[in-house]
Amino acid sequence: MREYTGGLPPHKLNQAITYIHGHLDQDLRLAEIAAIVQMSPHYFATLFKQSTGLAPHQFVTQCRIEHAKWLLAKQELTILEILPQLGFKSQSHFTKVFREQTGLTPTAYRSHS
Repeated sequence: MREYTGGLPPHKLNQAITYIHGHLDQDLRLAEIAAIVQMSPHYFATLFKQSTGLAPHQFVTQCRIEHAKWLLAKQELTILEILPQLGFKSQSHFTKVFREQTGLTPTAYRSHS
């Protein structure tokens, strides 16, 4: 087994990030993302955090919130229509996470956009 220091090699990091961005609407699991780059989940999580400064689940959440902000600013879809695109199961969970990340509710963010 090959040892990596200083984080994921750039090609593996890009593979993981590309996979995450392409599957934000799904329930992303650590083992699933680790399998994409052919690593054990624990080893992948350690190196991913070294590379990005965030644990994989934090990175996924951040990507989902950034995508939500973009969708909310476009104002073409209702919040309920946005949820499936972001992988959130309920509006209350989405609102809680969105508020934690941005300090605003999705509705308040939309009205400020």
